[in-house]
Amino acid sequence: MASRTQIVCLHEGEKGRSIDPIFIRSLLKALKPAWIRPWEGNNIVRPVDCGGRKTLISRLPAELLACLERGGHATLMVWADLDHDMENGDHLKAEFWLVAKEAGITEEQFREVVFVFAKDRIENWIEFLRTGKTDESEEGPRLKHDRHVADAAKALARMCLAGAPIPNVPPSLDWSCKNWRVLVARMRS
Repeated sequence: MASRTQIVCLHEGEKGRSIDPIFIRSLLKALKPAWIRPWEGNNIVRPVDCGGRKTLISRLPAELLACLERGGHATLMVWADLDHDMENGDHLKAEFWLVAKEAGITEEQFREVVFVFAKDRIENWIEFLRTGKTDESEEGPRLKHDRHVADAAKALARMCLAGAPIPNVPPSLDWSCKNWRVLVARMRS
């Protein structure tokens, strides 16, 4: 891990074929977390391409331990898709917990992870952020332009920072925002 890396983001997808790193970096940079000061360079956030879900789940224990070794200076986020085989974020989080527990991770350590799970794909969130509506039972439309991805992430950051309820928010986005708020509260204390 680079010496200044403060947020490690494991995510599904392959390098160059996933929009996730663009969304993640744009969102986190626009949120300007208060505990990251100064925000210098691009290695503050380190997206880690993990391919599929099985690889993503298997990488969690080692990445979490690496973050914990750095103390309060590193946070692990896990970004994944809630495919049709997972009813909600809690079910997928339980899959991660099984592997983490088997690797010797304690419940207290596991609670340090911030989980962000988009139903089907992050494109559903982007569709919602661009149009005000999405159907999480269907895959959101694929995006061809990085600008749309970054603009949607910045729009989400503005909504989060405003703190007001978001009308018609997709359930997976609401679930993930609650996890982010837990991190923010923990970092303030």
